[in-house]
Amino acid sequence: MATIAFIGLGNMGNPMAANLVKAGHAVTGYDLVADNLRKAESSGVSVAGSAHEAIAGTEIVVTMLPAGAHVISVYEDLAPRAPKGTLFIDSSTIDVASARRAHEIAAANGHLSVDAPVSGGVGGAEAGTLTFMAGGGEEAFARARPVLDAMAGKIVHCGDAGAGQAAKICNNMILGISMIGVCEAFVLAEKLGLSHQALFDVASTSSGQCWSLTTYCPVPGPVPASPANRDYKPGFAAGLMLKDLRLAQEAAGSTGAATPLGAEAAQLYALFEAMGNGGADFSGIINFLRGKAAPSP
Repeated sequence: MATIAFIGLGNMGNPMAANLVKAGHAVTGYDLVADNLRKAESSGVSVAGSAHEAIAGTEIVVTMLPAGAHVISVYEDLAPRAPKGTLFIDSSTIDVASARRAHEIAAANGHLSVDAPVSGGVGGAEAGTLTFMAGGGEEAFARARPVLDAMAGKIVHCGDAGAGQAAKICNNMILGISMIGVCEAFVLAEKLGLSHQALFDVASTSSGQCWSLTTYCPVPGPVPASPANRDYKPGFAAGLMLKDLRLAQEAAGSTGAATPLGAEAAQLYALFEAMGNGGADFSGIINFLRGKAAPSP
């Protein structure tokens, strides 16, 4: 079992760290928010008074942070202080350029590193069924895999430095676009007098089938576990979807990739967030398409 420092114990980081503890790893955590530290401690995580304290004697550092700037700042601060040969795993969702810079910082200080963003949301983090998209060298990935296994349902080694982040933003661009398409279909069905269940029964077993429909249906009823049945409580917040769509658009702009549907999805989610819905589940955008200001069943 490994000695792990976990930096960033928010909605995702806390249950991820808890699953590492359940797997028998010795986990020391740090977060700027005191309440997050209390929750982590109740799950068996040893709480540190600072990030520097958390990495003392560690073998592995896992970070789950809001943005690329935070990851770079933490790596610049901790990499020179971490024991030589420490493995750095970043599971934040950030831009590819920042991910590659984080790898460079780790390597310059004698460490291996993996970018390993996740898919599966808070539910997947709690259940230990996240999908990890990993980028980094073979040696780093081999060391990271036993740690990721404790939190994962699936792990994919996508390639070298930054490849995990590239896969994540491409995947979530698909998700954002497909959710809008499913929502538009239900809105049209409502106008045509077609019941939610009838559309679901047809589309879920024919060519309209997709994850946004069959697992995360944006209307109450057909999929009881979807956020639509809980007043669109996330789940995966619309503000986070917007963040990922913007990362995809930044990448598209820097590479010259044509992503017109991704661009339109980003604009629609920006409008949805501007109307005060950033904290609602991203499937709640169906209410925006219905002309409603706030999510409601």
